[in-house]
Amino acid sequence: MSVSPRGAAPIVILGGSGFIGCNLADSFLRDGEHVLVLDDLSRPGVERNLEWLRARGGARLRAVVADIRDAAAVGSAVEGAKAVFHLAAQVAVTSSLVDPLHDFMVNAAGTLTVLEAVRARAPSAPLVFASTNKVYGALADVAMQDAPGDSGYAPVDAVLRAHGVSEARPLDFCTPYGCSKGAADQYVLDYAHSYGLRTAVLRMSCIYGPRQFGTEDQGWVAHFLIKAARGEPITVYGDGKQVRDILHVRDAVAAYRAALDNIDAANGRAFNLGGGPRNAVSLRMLLRELASLLGREPAVVRQDWRAGDQLYFVADTARLRDAVGWEASIGWRDGLRDLADWVADGLGLPVFPPTLKMSA
Repeated sequence: MSVSPRGAAPIVILGGSGFIGCNLADSFLRDGEHVLVLDDLSRPGVERNLEWLRARGGARLRAVVADIRDAAAVGSAVEGAKAVFHLAAQVAVTSSLVDPLHDFMVNAAGTLTVLEAVRARAPSAPLVFASTNKVYGALADVAMQDAPGDSGYAPVDAVLRAHGVSEARPLDFCTPYGCSKGAADQYVLDYAHSYGLRTAVLRMSCIYGPRQFGTEDQGWVAHFLIKAARGEPITVYGDGKQVRDILHVRDAVAAYRAALDNIDAANGRAFNLGGGPRNAVSLRMLLRELASLLGREPAVVRQDWRAGDQLYFVADTARLRDAVGWEASIGWRDGLRDLADWVADGLGLPVFPPTLKMSA
């Protein structure tokens, strides 16, 4: 039975060495909780996050290096859990197009393995699942307009433009990644209805912040900043007017914890999680802000559009606010400065002129 030291029931975080997972784990460790993280350490950089957690958590942290497709390892990890957060995934649209079978086995079959483990070994433990805005598809049916300057694309419909995409929008799985995460999303919701598990789903937009070792395929905000700090060219696919509502990881952690704390209100429901209209930025806007932070223009290389790339996605988070009382609190410019501080201090990269540190 996988119980933390001294018999304390742990918070179990699957994918707990990843960017969001390690920040979530650290928040619980700082509160004195016992935490078990399970991660296969397959993404570059996440082993550094695990070392960071070990240094901060001490005996209250237990780490299991395993894949979520390993039913025995997952079952052992979740047994006796106080709560389970499922953030382990294959996370890139591009990778799903190259190897859709691997994408399905990790995201869809892996999630079913997790659900069965919780049902058998920890049926009273709340389960909060990390889904994606890609479950809404490419939004190809939404008429778009090209806003002036670098503001980027926005819906013609004024209501949609003001509030963003809500959970009322029909699901429209697109690309193997959208299909695998969408299937997992629906399984998590159904296990609340069919088996009485207490589950909630958070459909995330673009999360960014410290401890994000971003790549071209996932974690684009950190990727842009790290590339610019290194003096390396940033590849922009399409015209750079794509718009996303970016959310600082501290706000994302607060949302996951609010979902757990209010699991009765969130049970069996899916919620959008993003920065909302106030934190909607185009790639061009973010590049312009990077130039201001670094005191120089980052080099940019243009490439053709990629399959499945949405022109626009901004989340309407009103349902999450109403259910659990959560709202984004960190504006995107302040959040970007916080990320820049970590890139400078944590990675030792030359982010100049010096940025204003956010309060801890």
